[in-house]
Amino acid sequence: MLLEINDLTLLYGRIQALHGISLTVNEGEVVALIGANGAGKTTTMRAISGLRPVAQGSIIFDGTDVTRMRADLRVVRGIGQAPEGRGVFPGMSVVENLEMGAYTRRDRGGIAEDMKMVMDLFPRLAERRKQAGGTLSGGEQQMLAVGRALMARPRLLLLDEPSMGLAPMLIQQIFEIITRINEQGTTILLVEQNAQQALSRAHRGYVLETGRIVKEGTGQDLLHDPAVKEAYLGVA
Repeated sequence: MLLEINDLTLLYGRIQALHGISLTVNEGEVVALIGANGAGKTTTMRAISGLRPVAQGSIIFDGTDVTRMRADLRVVRGIGQAPEGRGVFPGMSVVENLEMGAYTRRDRGGIAEDMKMVMDLFPRLAERRKQAGGTLSGGEQQMLAVGRALMARPRLLLLDEPSMGLAPMLIQQIFEIITRINEQGTTILLVEQNAQQALSRAHRGYVLETGRIVKEGTGQDLLHDPAVKEAYLGVA
């Protein structure tokens, strides 16, 4: 088991955002976390990456308790994130943004290899390698955010709403790339409002409602669950 979250509770001031959630991610899996706006999906991701302190519970990564570990040290351990809203550095070029993803690394040869891997994965980025991140389209910025996270060579890649605001054709393309990244050996935890795409590609999934996990199962089981279809797939 690569990631194990036990009874996690998180507060925003006096508001309880997560109510004792527990979930697991096994090595090599794509695990989807779906739910409506405000369900606690992004909060869960921020807790895992160390951007939000937790009130109680534990986060175990590769056998080590990282619950109180600093966010940058979690990156060194192997947790990478492409955040909601992409968060590219607008004044930096595509290449400089990608180099920022490798800031914890000192292996120049490996960094060069991974830069080539990202450019092969995202040919649009190769075409725009000298262009400022802030001038890219929404889809290109999403590719850059994923590519930057991959530059840290994560064992676990956290993807927060990768399809948000993208045209349908680009959504399909992003999810195909997510599948390829997983096939190349990276474990993925995916937060996504596009439940159809997420569950179609996930090995397993969890449904989050108001800070609580209310359902879990294989991607296919959740995809065909009547309650999930009605709530998240627009099918009565």
